[in-house]
Amino acid sequence: MRELPGRQPGAHAMILACDVGGTKTNVALLDRGVGGLQVVRLETFPSREHPSLHSILDSFLWPQPPRLEAAGFGVAGPVIGNRVETTNLPWKIDGPQLAAQLGLSGVSLLNDVEVQAWSIPVLGAEAQVTLKQGSANAGNIAVIAAGTGLGMAALLRGDGLVRSLASEGGHADFAPIDDIEIELLRTLRRRFGRVSAERVLSGPGLVNIFQFLRDEETHPLDPRLEEALRQADPAAAVSEAALTGKSLLAERAVLIFLGSYGAAAGNWALSTMATGGVWLGGGIAHKLFVGPADTSTVWRARAVDAFTARFTQKGRLGPLLVAMPVQLIVSDEAPLLGAAQFALAEAGR
Repeated sequence: MRELPGRQPGAHAMILACDVGGTKTNVALLDRGVGGLQVVRLETFPSREHPSLHSILDSFLWPQPPRLEAAGFGVAGPVIGNRVETTNLPWKIDGPQLAAQLGLSGVSLLNDVEVQAWSIPVLGAEAQVTLKQGSANAGNIAVIAAGTGLGMAALLRGDGLVRSLASEGGHADFAPIDDIEIELLRTLRRRFGRVSAERVLSGPGLVNIFQFLRDEETHPLDPRLEEALRQADPAAAVSEAALTGKSLLAERAVLIFLGSYGAAAGNWALSTMATGGVWLGGGIAHKLFVGPADTSTVWRARAVDAFTARFTQKGRLGPLLVAMPVQLIVSDEAPLLGAAQFALAEAGR
C-alpha cells in the first residue's frame, strides 16, 4: 500500500469516490463545477481479482496521484466504527488506514446502498427511469438494490435536515406470500436452514428460483441454456433466456423474482414511510426492467406489472403504496455521486 504525498500546493483538488461491490469496484475522481459534481475519470476493477481495496486504489492513483480534498466509499457490508468487513468479499476495510493511504485527515465510509440514497437529490433525469407514477413529496426516500446481494437504505428528511439510514434488511427473513413462494421457501430451508430475503432477491437468488422451478417440473431444458448455466454467471444466462423468449421456465423464474422484489420493496417503503418515493438500484433491476435495446415493450410491461402489483398489495395500506412513485436508477455513476456528496457534506465543504 502506497501513501499519497498529501495535498500538493496549487494543484486543483478532486474528490475520490468508490463503489465497492462483490462483483466489481468502481473508482472515480470527481470535480465540483458550476453544474454540480461531475465525474472526470472512472475505472472499473473486478473485485475478486484484487487482494484488497488498497491494491485497487494503488492501481487507480499511481503513478500520477491527484490532490484530494475528500474521499467517500460505498461498501457492500455493515459499516461499524468506520470499519467494515465486506459481505461478499474477503476484505477488511479500515477508514483510518484509507485516510493515511490517501493523505487525508479522514474519509467517509458508508454502506453501498446508503451512498445511492445520497445520490437521489442530485440525480439527473437521464439517470433514472419511472417505473410507477405517484405523488412524491418532501418525505423520506427508500432505496432497495438487488445485485450480488440485497441492500436497503433510506434518506430521512424532516425539520430541514437530511439523515441517511443504513440497513442490513436484505438479510431479514424471506416472507413468502403465495403458494409457489411458500414451496420455494420450503425448498431453500432444506438447503440453507434459515432463508433470508437475499437468498431469493439477488443474482444467486434468481438462480435459486430457476433451479427450484426446474426441479419441480419436468420440462426439458434447452441444451444451450444448460451449458450457459454451467458458465461463470448463471444469473445472466437465466435473465438473457427470459428477455429473449428462449425459455418459458426462465421467464417464470424472472417474473417470480420481480414479484418478490416488489413485495420486498413495498415492505421497505412501509418500514421507512417513504412518501418521497422509492428508488431501485443494482444491476439486476436495470437488466430485467430495461434490458438491451431490442428488448420487447411487451416484456418490459410484464416486468413492471409483476413488480408493481406486489409492491402495492399491502391490504389496508395499499393506497399509501399506490401513491408512492417508483424510480429505477440507470446510471453506474449514482453511487459515486452519492459517496462524493456525503464526503463533502461530512467535511463541511
